[in-house]
Amino acid sequence: MQKNYNKLLTYAYNIVGSYEDARDLVQDVLEKYITLDKSSIRHESNFLIKSTINHAINFKNRQSKKEVFGEWLPEPVSFENADTKLIKEETATYTMLVLLEYLNPKERAAFILKEGFDYSHAEIAELLEISAENSRQLLSRANKQLKDSKYTNYIPHSGQSFESLGKYQKALAQADILELQNLLVNDIKLSADGGTKVQVVSGSEIGKAATATLLVYVQQHFLMGKTFTFQFFNHQPAICFWEHEKLHNCHILQLSADGLIQKIYSIVDPDKLKNITKLSHI
Repeated sequence: MQKNYNKLLTYAYNIVGSYEDARDLVQDVLEKYITLDKSSIRHESNFLIKSTINHAINFKNRQSKKEVFGEWLPEPVSFENADTKLIKEETATYTMLVLLEYLNPKERAAFILKEGFDYSHAEIAELLEISAENSRQLLSRANKQLKDSKYTNYIPHSGQSFESLGKYQKALAQADILELQNLLVNDIKLSADGGTKVQVVSGSEIGKAATATLLVYVQQHFLMGKTFTFQFFNHQPAICFWEHEKLHNCHILQLSADGLIQKIYSIVDPDKLKNITKLSHI
């Protein structure tokens, strides 16, 4: 049952982008399943997967994004945390989760099932209660939107990640705007999410000069004197800033193959940071 639970949780998280919501959704499905008449259920696992996916899609359709300071970003997860029950190999990268927010829930589910879990269009059609042709159309629309975003699925090795994080942290600590610009691609985008509780300086910045200037401003006014750790969330490197044992802010990075920073996701929302534990990777 634990393996089945982990799989259901991974499906739900990839669709809704929130670990806490995914846990609640799976719990709902399992609690309802216990009370069902199972005489007509031929395959328990398939039934639970279908129920979870549709429950997650309905949740995503109902969910109106709260008015937040900055941009709404997914809840990051760490596979180094023993409490994380997601299947690592089947969990989307952080950048992919951000991009999936531009898809409608059914496009998102079809993309995840096809590209993440290698389902056939016939299997997707059965799960989503649509035709196989409709499944192809959903995937085509999803791929077009993701292609237009210039997304690359590059995952750096740990040595490259720590080297880039080290240079990034040093430039921040020294308030070196020129060095920061050297670490960024020309069309770098910084996105910040303060949730409903923390007002962020800016929701987003694009371009080397504006991003580097904003990063130094935030470092000098909000991060000065805080300890830091290098960690990984959703397969991507991150630097976490701590005030004693409380996580204050984390920057998740998307790196290019040559080690430059393509995207920075700055999460300040305490509700999305509260389950992250401090590691000693410094």
